[in-house]
Amino acid sequence: MTRTAIQSAGDTVGTLLAEGVRRLQEAFASDSDAMPELDAQLLLAHALRISRTCVHSHPERRAQASAARRFRALVARRAAGEPVAYLLERKAFWTFELTVGSAVLVPRPETELLVERALALRPEACASAVDLGTGSGAIALALAHERPGWQVSATDISSEALSVARRNAVALGLERVTFAQGSWFAALPVRRFDLIVSNPPYVAAGDAALAALAHEPRRALTPGPDALACLREIIEDAPRFLERGGWLLLEHGAGQGPEVAGALRARGFATVRTHRDLAGHERVTEGQWPAIR
Repeated sequence: MTRTAIQSAGDTVGTLLAEGVRRLQEAFASDSDAMPELDAQLLLAHALRISRTCVHSHPERRAQASAARRFRALVARRAAGEPVAYLLERKAFWTFELTVGSAVLVPRPETELLVERALALRPEACASAVDLGTGSGAIALALAHERPGWQVSATDISSEALSVARRNAVALGLERVTFAQGSWFAALPVRRFDLIVSNPPYVAAGDAALAALAHEPRRALTPGPDALACLREIIEDAPRFLERGGWLLLEHGAGQGPEVAGALRARGFATVRTHRDLAGHERVTEGQWPAIR
């Protein structure tokens, strides 16, 4: 436990935790997926600069007034709907932690399925892959981490997002990943890849689900009224950037699998398959550009 966070007078760790849990329970009373106890623990550990274990093992210890104020401010932001990952400025993904912030989406566990499928489709030690709309760099960095011999590129239209992705690449020792700014394929030189992966915006602008995501970058969530607009654009342009026999893998909404698969087949892709995430939702659809046409 750090000396800067704990002192002999003021709120105790236990009373602060109870206060935070109570505040978040009130704020998320109607949200069955909320986890106020866990959120309060994480925020308190972060504010006091101690581990969650210390939060539980030393509830009697007293926190500095500045640390208590920091914790209450974090709880207020969380109660207003801001993601815990933004408050902690980090999020676990794959086998590492990423720096995140309001310029990028919070990486979701279901996106790991995209990584799993890319690795399964291309077990070779050497390959080329590009991640379109990389955000925090999660997908591209996971691929580069698992396949040191791959040439991995990543694009994003947002310079702020690319700044976050580059910082993550440096922190993970994966500076060989190439980043480029631009919309989808427009950021790339004329070249072909063995794998194209993307988790593009796929929530319709009028979808009620956007309300719960108000703190995340809207441009990364919705393409506008047509939820499939970005997915269709990527499918249409991908063959010009795929090697023969290469694969296009797309994350999409839970009910969009049939439409994405249909668009892939209509464009000429073969071996089109849709895979379910751990929650049982259709989440990733892949198609192979034929080796011979």
